[in-house]
Amino acid sequence: MAWFDESRLDDASALGAADLRLRTLAESGARVRREAGGASEVIAREVAHSKDARPRAVIAAGPDSRLLRAVLEPSCPVPFVAWPGPALPGWAGSMDLVVVLAPVGNDSGTASAVAEANRRGCQVVVACPPASMVAEHAAGRYASVLPTVTDDQLATAVVMLTYLHQVGLGPEADPDRVAEALDRVAESCSPHRDLAVNPAKMLAISLADATPLVWGGSVLAARAARRVAESIRRTSGRTALAGDAEHLLPVIEGAQAHSVFDDPFAEGAGDLRPVLVVLSQEGEDDDDQVVRDQREKLLATAAERGVRVETVVTDASTDVARYASLLLTGTYAAEYLRLGLVDD
Repeated sequence: MAWFDESRLDDASALGAADLRLRTLAESGARVRREAGGASEVIAREVAHSKDARPRAVIAAGPDSRLLRAVLEPSCPVPFVAWPGPALPGWAGSMDLVVVLAPVGNDSGTASAVAEANRRGCQVVVACPPASMVAEHAAGRYASVLPTVTDDQLATAVVMLTYLHQVGLGPEADPDRVAEALDRVAESCSPHRDLAVNPAKMLAISLADATPLVWGGSVLAARAARRVAESIRRTSGRTALAGDAEHLLPVIEGAQAHSVFDDPFAEGAGDLRPVLVVLSQEGEDDDDQVVRDQREKLLATAAERGVRVETVVTDASTDVARYASLLLTGTYAAEYLRLGLVDD
């Protein structure tokens, strides 16, 4: 049976044991800068050589395609589809652009999709390590490799999104703004910052005795919510759910109303109650009536059932920077949750 010792979140020896994981999070902004800088010349060359005509459609292939879908679907000027499997849609051909994220570059399914795109004569742009299996399969007349080195999914995505923005197929994904947003989170959530003023440590404490229900209103915030829930499950071994409001509402409604007079030793009293974690983009969510209505419904139901609500807010300036900020804050909280959980 595990219990949560919040004193470990400010304990130097406990933090030292988690230094590698926390340092990796703190270097997120630096990885974005490194990847963007390293690929900038190749991106400029590929943009200069790109055809003036837009592709018929953009296909994001491979298991990391969902992040590109979350960014591009609302704004891509041509039809866009994410295809996470090891193949391509049957209609894909020479008029289409296939983009692939392969941060590690050794996935055989992704390599197979790239080879298939080359065989069909598609224009192919792959962000991956230049000496990887995927890069080898990207050798073709209409294929280009945007070189990466850090194995970081977000940094690799920023490289691809920078290219797509410059060829007029996606929104702005300014690497400097993304890196700055990540740096701000790393500073505010630093292990050297006291838990009283550390949003990630405070969130971890709130999650310690609860089942997290993570919700984000926009497409990108919802994607961040799913990634945060995955991190919590991985670090704690506990249940953590992420989903649309319609999926989370029944869980909140099913929570037994809490009373200060409840017997803490009664049967079932020790069960983990849900806590609603809202990932909010300052200003952006207020502009969308649907998102506003969903949030108000979730908050009203949580108040009615006595379910605690925690809010993670970002004021970053671009969509990708906001996604990065929300994701990193949640990932820090998951690591602090891992740190504080102690087995009896």
